Amino acid sequence: MGYVSHKSEESMEDYLETIYVLRKRLPVVRSIDIATELGYSKPSVSVAMKNLKTRGFVTVSQEGYISFTEQGEALASQTFERHTVIRDWLISLGVNEETASEDACKIEHDMSSETFQALKKRKRTIAGTAN
Repeated sequence: MGYVSHKSEESMEDYLETIYVLRKRLPVVRSIDIATELGYSKPSVSVAMKNLKTRGFVTVSQEGYISFTEQGEALASQTFERHTVIRDWLISLGVNEETASEDACKIEHDMSSETFQALKKRKRTIAGTAN
């Protein structure tokens, strides 16, 4: 995968993760909510939503409410889990919460599944011994 394709995938995952997080806080998610959350322009978010819709990750109702397809929900959930596990691991190493969250956002896209599963397993082992 080339650099541009990789960045495009990262962006798509970031949008899906943002929708996932907003859905936990808001009764409905609209493009304006995403734009506000990310600090992006409404036209940029509209283009992204069109791309996510074309790729089969989201649907957009006539009212502008954004919902996940099954495929979109799965990818958003996976991205959110990666972010959370990596962020929590970095915090446990002594990294401050803001830096840990920023770094997790970068790492979550590039870490192999094998490495992520090992990190998750190690985190569970450490948490189990702490109890």
